[in-house]
Amino acid sequence: MLRIKRLYLYILQTFVPVFFMTFAICLFIILMQFLWKYVEDLVGKGLEPHVLAELFAYAALSLVPMALPLAILLASLMTFGNLGERFELTAIKAAGISLLKAMRPLILLIAAVSVGAFYFQNDVIPRVNVKFRTLMISIKQKSPELQIPENTFSSDINNYNLFVKEKDKETGMLRDVMIYDVSKGFDNMAVIVCDSAKMRTSSNKDYLSLTLYYGQQFSNVKQSGFRENMPSRSEFVPYSREIFKEKQVIIPFDANFNRIDESAMEGTQLAKNVTQLRSSIDSLSKIVDSLNVTDRKVMVKYAYVSSRNNTPQDSVTVKNKADIIPISFDSVVNSLSMQEKQRIYSDAFSLADNSKSDMLFRSFAKIDLQKKIRGHNVELQKKFTLSFACLVFFFIGAPLGAIIRKGGLGMPVVISVILFIIYYIIDNVGFKMARDGVWPVWQGVWLSSFILFPLGAFITYKAINDSALFNADAYRNFYIRLFGERAAMPLEELYKAYNRNVKYGLLAFAGCVLFLLMHFLTKGFLSNMTAVLASISGIIYLVLFSEFVRERYEFYKKAQQKIRITVKEIAFVLTIGLFFYFVLYLYYKNRMANIIAENESKMSAVQNI
Repeated sequence: MLRIKRLYLYILQTFVPVFFMTFAICLFIILMQFLWKYVEDLVGKGLEPHVLAELFAYAALSLVPMALPLAILLASLMTFGNLGERFELTAIKAAGISLLKAMRPLILLIAAVSVGAFYFQNDVIPRVNVKFRTLMISIKQKSPELQIPENTFSSDINNYNLFVKEKDKETGMLRDVMIYDVSKGFDNMAVIVCDSAKMRTSSNKDYLSLTLYYGQQFSNVKQSGFRENMPSRSEFVPYSREIFKEKQVIIPFDANFNRIDESAMEGTQLAKNVTQLRSSIDSLSKIVDSLNVTDRKVMVKYAYVSSRNNTPQDSVTVKNKADIIPISFDSVVNSLSMQEKQRIYSDAFSLADNSKSDMLFRSFAKIDLQKKIRGHNVELQKKFTLSFACLVFFFIGAPLGAIIRKGGLGMPVVISVILFIIYYIIDNVGFKMARDGVWPVWQGVWLSSFILFPLGAFITYKAINDSALFNADAYRNFYIRLFGERAAMPLEELYKAYNRNVKYGLLAFAGCVLFLLMHFLTKGFLSNMTAVLASISGIIYLVLFSEFVRERYEFYKKAQQKIRITVKEIAFVLTIGLFFYFVLYLYYKNRMANIIAENESKMSAVQNI
């Protein structure tokens, strides 16, 4: 018992440092991706170092849900790969300790990490999202550091265009300066031209101060709207001209960093925990239900028979209701004149169009609310997917490391990156489908976990039973048992195998067509299920298609028939024959049967001699 406890301690001591190292590496790589994505929003803003440090800290915390499963996968792969490479895993199994029993301490550790990941996703991430997004919006709204280029008009300052021919880097003087001032409107535009200028920023960074030397200023002096009141464009437009040796110009330019209020982000689904999300979903659902009730009442008002159904009726009217003679609408319309018909049709069309517009306007509010409900549901489900993903990736990485028995950063990194890319793509597809309402929310959010969970269970089963998962000979033997070895088959067996595989292929093809048809005719979960079945049957058909094409080739080769497979025939088989092979099947079947009959007649003739 003591030996096993020491073994558990040794496995934990082996795994924990590797896990922290891989987590730091994965987080750093993902953080660099974030920096690459938002580098244009950060460069040239003159941000303080503490603001950048705060931004990167919030970004790192928000990226933990992405880095944690990858770190667990990579660490478990490296840990058990190292144990297998050093034959320590073999010694453990020789001592009578199974792989699952050796994984027990890490299973408990990853379970604790999963629980911690849930609380981190539920309590920490909402606060981080608020601070990170508000800080990011504040940085995007900050004015950039003013960098005036040479020989180019610069429009970085609102309502001003600056042109500088040359800049003296030593003295900071600007040569041959031209300024277009449209701060008072285009009708009162001012143009300033000077030989040189010097620019400096105020101490509080609220404005720019330009000292201009030896220049002129031209300004319009007409009021706004003067152009519209002018009888002709040829009339005189008044302006003023000012010649100066030195002039001071103040330009408003806020270069400070101003944080926006965080309260604007606190009402979004990204800033809520599980309890708040469920409460918001209930509230939004009640609002949608109330809107539906209101819309139904409004629809009754627009109905054709609403005037009769909603009119108060006394007992006499109800009693004599059976004596009412029904009147045909067509007979009444036909008795009217053409002008009256046109007026009635026009009024009916206008009423219908107004009703349609009203219903569409009412639907916009419900569509927006339903979108918010889906967003809240997606965020609610994501609180749990991180914890489950940690467990799934561990049960993929640890058994896979025990099977491949390769440690270090070579093979484990390659396998981890491939698996994580697959997981990331599937997760993004499911997220977008759930967000857009194409799939139910739980199907879209849990899609990646549902796909990888059977993979983890399969790999764990294979590792526990010491199965040769990556042994090529094992797969080759299984393939031979399934389809047979063509080189050892006589012509009759090749002919039978060809017929058998073609018939199975036709069944798979028919199943694929049937499931595709059901996919387009059904909706919801049944449509998704039929799409999956259609994909599986299509893959089976492609595998069988390649098999009976190769069997036909081996048949002709073994029969020593001079039949050359040209490029045209290959193109024909892969285009037309791929979808209509049942036609080609009958043709090739008769040809192969004739070849067998010819060979049998030749053999009988030789035996008679």
